[in-house]
Amino acid sequence: MQAARFQDSLATPAGQVSLAAAALGGLLVIVSAFVRTMIPLRWLAVGSNLGFIVYGLAHPSPIMVVLHSVLLPVNLWRVGQMVRLTRRVSAVAADARQLELWLRPYMRARSRRAGSTVFQRGALADRLYFIVSGVVELPEIGRRLEAGQMFGEIAFFAPDRRRSSSARCLTDCLLMSIDETTFTQLVYQNPDFGLAVVQLIAGRLSQDIQRLQAGPPPAAT
Repeated sequence: MQAARFQDSLATPAGQVSLAAAALGGLLVIVSAFVRTMIPLRWLAVGSNLGFIVYGLAHPSPIMVVLHSVLLPVNLWRVGQMVRLTRRVSAVAADARQLELWLRPYMRARSRRAGSTVFQRGALADRLYFIVSGVVELPEIGRRLEAGQMFGEIAFFAPDRRRSSSARCLTDCLLMSIDETTFTQLVYQNPDFGLAVVQLIAGRLSQDIQRLQAGPPPAAT
């Protein structure tokens, strides 16, 4: 019976198109199993959704049509989100202000009083931060950070993931932060974003090395 239905489908152009769409959808599902990055994976999912929708309409299968009609807009929304993030990464240099704009949808804001501690030296890194307003000090390395700067990200990539310095607010501050799990997912989903963060960290470390090589400023006379 199935063989007869298959032959009947091949007998008409519409049937041939529907079978080709189903075959393409199945092939894309197989290919997606070997794809490691998120954007190509989402595009493959979109293609397979379209293929199975066409097949489900030509060979009436309401369940198949409904399932892939629900998945299609979800996959389109996710691929659009990742493509927009990639374009932002490609369009500008990697700096903290731009990264804050990209990450804002995934971050939460919190106000802190002057003198409050954001994190202690040696603590496990679980969040990274952007300064919306105020001044934050990293006392162990003698550094002050102002609005628009990012901090706390280097420990995410340290072997032990421990803070190399504490951070405290010198003034009332408004900080935005993102948790480690969300940040890691973004890096895995979008390698270009991860590269931008690594470039930012490399630049930060280079500045620290240059500051150490220059030595302390001369004492006032």
